[in-house]
Amino acid sequence: MSSTVARFDRGHTDDLMTFLAASPSPYHAVANAAERLEKAGFRQVAETDAWDGTAGGRYVLRGGAIVAWYVPEGAEPHTPFRIVGAHTDSPNLRVKPLPDSGAHGWRQVAVEIYGGPLLNSWLDRDLGLAGRLSLRDGSTRLVNIDRPLLRVPQLAIHLDRSVSSEGLKLDKQRHLQPIWGLGNDVRDGDLISFLERESGLDSGDVTGWDLMTHSVEAPAYLGRDKELVAGPRMDNLLSVHAATAALVAIATAEAAGEVALPCIPVLAAFDHEENGSQSDTGADGPLLGSVLERSVFARGGAYEDRARAFAGSVCLSSDTGHAVHPNYAERHDPTHHPRAGGGPILKVNVNNRYATDGAGRAVFAAACDKAGVPLQSFVSNNSMPCGTTIGPITAARHGIKTVDIGVAILSMHSARELCAADDPYLLANSLAAFLEG
Repeated sequence: MSSTVARFDRGHTDDLMTFLAASPSPYHAVANAAERLEKAGFRQVAETDAWDGTAGGRYVLRGGAIVAWYVPEGAEPHTPFRIVGAHTDSPNLRVKPLPDSGAHGWRQVAVEIYGGPLLNSWLDRDLGLAGRLSLRDGSTRLVNIDRPLLRVPQLAIHLDRSVSSEGLKLDKQRHLQPIWGLGNDVRDGDLISFLERESGLDSGDVTGWDLMTHSVEAPAYLGRDKELVAGPRMDNLLSVHAATAALVAIATAEAAGEVALPCIPVLAAFDHEENGSQSDTGADGPLLGSVLERSVFARGGAYEDRARAFAGSVCLSSDTGHAVHPNYAERHDPTHHPRAGGGPILKVNVNNRYATDGAGRAVFAAACDKAGVPLQSFVSNNSMPCGTTIGPITAARHGIKTVDIGVAILSMHSARELCAADDPYLLANSLAAFLEG
């Protein structure tokens, strides 16, 4: 049985590559998602304003997070939610409060390590700089220097003969500070002055910043038959993009009378998953619960309606997972080998590093069956620690049944990751079928 919503195809993957390239920071990612929602008739609502409960699509932006939802005609205050959760942040190098540094004739930018990146993947790579500038008047401005600006140079093998036999050893403080010019005259304010000029701002306008590096190499199809996609930030903008596309498709179909939704479909894309989700824009913060509750109350509901709506709700925590690696197959569970191109993976861990249980598996299996999408299972090798996601956090914080899923990739947390070209649109199809209820 196929979903009544128009199916996504390889054009979705083309669009994903555009989305990845245009979203070098969480702030850019949510701005791009919001633009797509606006084109589909969604409207932004401010958290400081009173909300109404009329039908239609709405979204809230807060920093690097976005929550969007669509209220169908006739929705009751206790109508349950169908939520797709994801995260907008990726491991990278982020600019320190005093960024201007250098030594021995090189001008450098001082950075911190964000999340758990594969550090070697950031070496000898042309890097741009992007993020958010906070201005003296209280406003913010997105900035994206999407050209070769920075580089973390690796030490030549002639100066470290042991690297071939003992492996690369990187000190996070000493070895990962990028260069961006020549000179001994390092002056405080140089980097921010440069960004002010690039952004058309006056000197002294910028009083705060949240800036991060990104690879300027464009996403690309790879392989003889272009069966693969290589690109940055697939963990986890691949899921943000798929969830946005699925929500737009469902809302458009409902508005056209093609489907009758028994639930309220929701996109919740959080920041700071890579360092624990504990922020006002993270999954462990109050944002999602506040939005869902206010939606119930705006439709005339009381606490009883809120409790009924949450009890009937389901969340898919969509995040990338590990495809079996052909060179390291022994690192995977011997009986669970998710393959690139094999469709979404359902993540299971009995110690609740993932939130999936048997009932949750049945919900997602039904969505995949409805969409005609194959489904795979992932568990970690018992001898290795298991990663985690926003799934257990969402389930525990809101009491909502949550299922952990995603797309199987290679090179997770690298500056450039790899997936099968078909998997992004297979995920989007399964998410659309799930949101349709």
